[in-house]
Amino acid sequence: MNQPHPSETLTVLYDGGCPLCRREIAHVKGLAQARADTGLCFVDISGHSACDPRYAADRQRLLARFHVERADGSRLDGAAAFVAMWQRLPGWRILAGLARLPAGLRLLELSYRGFLRLRPALQTVARRWEKAPLCGAALSKHLERELRSDHAGETGAVYIYRAIATIARWRGDAELLDFAQRHGQAEAEHLRLIEAWLPSTKRSRLLGPWRLAGWLTGALPALLGRRAVYATIAAVETFVDQHYQAQIDHLQTHGGPEGLLPLLLQCQADEVHHRDEAALLAGSPVAWPLRAWCKVVGTGSAAAVVLARRI
Repeated sequence: MNQPHPSETLTVLYDGGCPLCRREIAHVKGLAQARADTGLCFVDISGHSACDPRYAADRQRLLARFHVERADGSRLDGAAAFVAMWQRLPGWRILAGLARLPAGLRLLELSYRGFLRLRPALQTVARRWEKAPLCGAALSKHLERELRSDHAGETGAVYIYRAIATIARWRGDAELLDFAQRHGQAEAEHLRLIEAWLPSTKRSRLLGPWRLAGWLTGALPALLGRRAVYATIAAVETFVDQHYQAQIDHLQTHGGPEGLLPLLLQCQADEVHHRDEAALLAGSPVAWPLRAWCKVVGTGSAAAVVLARRI
């Protein structure tokens, strides 16, 4: 088996439309973010391929089996792809070691093919579970208000990245478009997860204004260029990190429904990654007009949270 060198960047191609894949990749991303040297990056083939010619032609084949892409553009699929990914993850390397046993890779491949036969039925069950009410998820008034603010914030975030992507397409800026799409997919997933916890009757009544505010927060800096976008995102995510941390602290101190704390930790980890990437791309020093704009964005985010908790 010709496995990639550990220092080689490996692109994980996954089906974001599959509830089973979403959960697995969310876990893998968390491990990868905890270890910056894994050399893994992730591309959602279910939506990303529509605007990426590298994957559009092979979309159905890529969705049918798990694939990873090497730095030279060649791909591994099935069990070989899993082994290549496992070798980069702390705690999972023991699974990769199974491939070195006599007939180990063959047995893993046969197991994977067996899973593929069951996959449609398992996807159906998983989708029904996602749509079902979260039994036992009784929220206190405090947590209900906090999740309402989270839902409003993630709604705004989705529209921030939609606006950035729209301007990037108009300007023909492929780098900024890729940035907006990658981060936007993560925010859309956060929104979906929070909606599973918060009934529609408990959500903010100001979602229209939050969408508009998000669009403007993304579009205005995008018109000025990449650096303005990156600085804006760094400012927004700095506040979001603190916002999630306050909720995490509350749950760790007072407890809450099972499953909510891991959800918030996952969302926070994604936001911290977004913040750090954006801050690195923005560079320093930042001119005072841009610093002033970022201050306004941070203050506005805080004010929006206060309002969303109540309305």
